[in-house]
Amino acid sequence: MSRQRVQGAALVLVLWLTMLLATLIVAFTLTAGVESMQGKVLGKGAAAQEVARAGVEYALLRVGQADPAVQWLPDGRPYRWDYAGSVVTIRIVDETGKVDLNQAEAPLLSALVRTVGGEPALADGIAAAIIDWRDSDPLTQPAGGAEDPDYAAAGLPYGAKDAPFESVAEVEQVLGMTPELYARLEPSLTLYSGRPQPDPTYAQAPVLTALGLDPGEYEARRRGAVAAIAGQQLVGGGTGTYSIQSHVRTAEGGDATTRTVVRAGGGPVPGSVYTILRWEEAAAPR
Repeated sequence: MSRQRVQGAALVLVLWLTMLLATLIVAFTLTAGVESMQGKVLGKGAAAQEVARAGVEYALLRVGQADPAVQWLPDGRPYRWDYAGSVVTIRIVDETGKVDLNQAEAPLLSALVRTVGGEPALADGIAAAIIDWRDSDPLTQPAGGAEDPDYAAAGLPYGAKDAPFESVAEVEQVLGMTPELYARLEPSLTLYSGRPQPDPTYAQAPVLTALGLDPGEYEARRRGAVAAIAGQQLVGGGTGTYSIQSHVRTAEGGDATTRTVVRAGGGPVPGSVYTILRWEEAAAPR
């Protein structure tokens, strides 16, 4: 092989190696940049989530105050808390303001389903199916409902539980329930009030409507626009069990939300001031 051909082959090889090295450098640079951005994003989300958790703690501090001037009310109104450069929006709802899946009767359950958009026949069927799910007998409700044969006919691999609900999400399994309907119902449902009827003091608009009450009047009273409704002072006892939503936007661009149900008072861990019954977190860095 001539010397020029050898030199030409060597030059081609060098060029290929140079291109390969350049490609590796570019790929490494891109990867490092992506990882750096991911690290910043995760850092912002983690910081925002910690502030959201702090919002839950602060909400419990304020709702437990005896002084009306500083006390936060658990009736769903938004409260703003500025913390370490972050804006925290907090909503607290006493669980007595919700419909208890293990205590409410069929008419109230049906009214709530209709309030959030369910057709009357569907609402009645779901309400009866909820009763059949939680009661211990295998008999279908007079107004309809669903026991094991109905679930089998629908092609479902399970039947009525015939025992109390253990979580709000369990109602998704009730015959007739859809994901869309559940998403609209979930904020109004609880397992922790222990009451067949919600307390209007803390109830939100869908629950007030299901109770046959005017949400506008109650919301006006909460804003201090009306002194009393139907001769009753709008004061409730509450349970000390609260749904708390803490949403955070940090100065650095982090965005996070914590949703929880907690029971105020001594928890299972020594020194704790509340018991967590449900906890959800979502971080969405901006």
